[in-house]
Amino acid sequence: MIKNLHTFDLKDKRILMRVDFNVPLNNGRITDDFRLRAVVPTIQHCLEQGAAVVLMSHLGRPKGKIDDDMSLIPVGEHLADLLEMPIKFSDDCISEDALDTSLGISAGEIHLLENLRFHNEETLNDSQFSMLLAKHGEVFINEAFGTAHRAHASNVGVVHHFKQKGMGFLMEKELKYLKDSFDHPRRPVTLILGGAKIDTKLSLILRFLNKADTIIISGGMAFTFIKAKGQIVGGSLIDENMIASATHIMNSAKNNRAKLIYPSDFVCSKNMDSKPKGVYSWREIPKELMGLDIGPKSIERFKKIISSSKTVLWNGPMGVFEKEFYSEGTKVISEALSEETENGQITIVGGGDTAAAVRSFGHQDNVSHVSTGGGASLELLSGETLPAFSALES
Repeated sequence: MIKNLHTFDLKDKRILMRVDFNVPLNNGRITDDFRLRAVVPTIQHCLEQGAAVVLMSHLGRPKGKIDDDMSLIPVGEHLADLLEMPIKFSDDCISEDALDTSLGISAGEIHLLENLRFHNEETLNDSQFSMLLAKHGEVFINEAFGTAHRAHASNVGVVHHFKQKGMGFLMEKELKYLKDSFDHPRRPVTLILGGAKIDTKLSLILRFLNKADTIIISGGMAFTFIKAKGQIVGGSLIDENMIASATHIMNSAKNNRAKLIYPSDFVCSKNMDSKPKGVYSWREIPKELMGLDIGPKSIERFKKIISSSKTVLWNGPMGVFEKEFYSEGTKVISEALSEETENGQITIVGGGDTAAAVRSFGHQDNVSHVSTGGGASLELLSGETLPAFSALES
């Protein structure tokens, strides 16, 4: 069983906390601070309980080399603004100066270490590197769900050096909604899948064929399924390598609980940078056009399915939502989930593009849970055991 934050006496303790501050930057400015805000309650709790906090994270993929464009300095500055307090910073995560700073901080203070991935030893889960990181704290708290599916030094290797180890509020919430909610779900259960890639969602679909009541397959991936049915999809995006898998899923669905639902119409154009040429039935998409968003009939049908559900999991946008002309389907689904949450539904949004879409439409606070992890959320929902959680099991 993994211990949660309330298990520990944190007074006068140094907390080494793995966080996920892998946020988008543009010219040194954070363009989306969702992951920072998500961990603020855990940091504040530790400070309020009389602890000192040492934070460690990665940013980007510097591949073991120092890269100023991937420094955590802007992140530390932004976090200091969010917390309205100063934060100490070390330009290396395992240097003697960094360790001295950690050993010298007092209760109520925060120390942020520089990008873990400036050292290759982080992703290699090097034992010596893990030991050096562990010296920064007396209690280890993992709050980095975005990397929970990776066996790295900062979330797996360090754990062996701590008697007191556990998870923060965010990790606890991710487990509650992405795992516990589906052990004994409130039915009907609806799974809404979109985006372009089928291969990353294959395990998820196969697992939910017997867990969900309805699986809506939309977005770009819908065209591969439609093509597998023998239909012409015009110039729409398809994955030829996944047609056999799509056929297997459709055949498997016949002997399982879930009913597969597809869009019946699409907003089409020559490409995503062109204005829409019209709305076409899935059977009538012209060969020179491609589907870039779901059409009005599909939107209304999906809304009805959502309103009749008790638990809804959404992973993958309905269209190219970054383009205004092709954002309506994704926007309406986001709105529908927001409305049904008020009616008592459990509504869960997967990480990555789906989370970004919900935030762009201002609904991130109006659903039950928006995951901070992309790949991690998919693997946990698919029933896989994530290394970070396994390491914390006592």
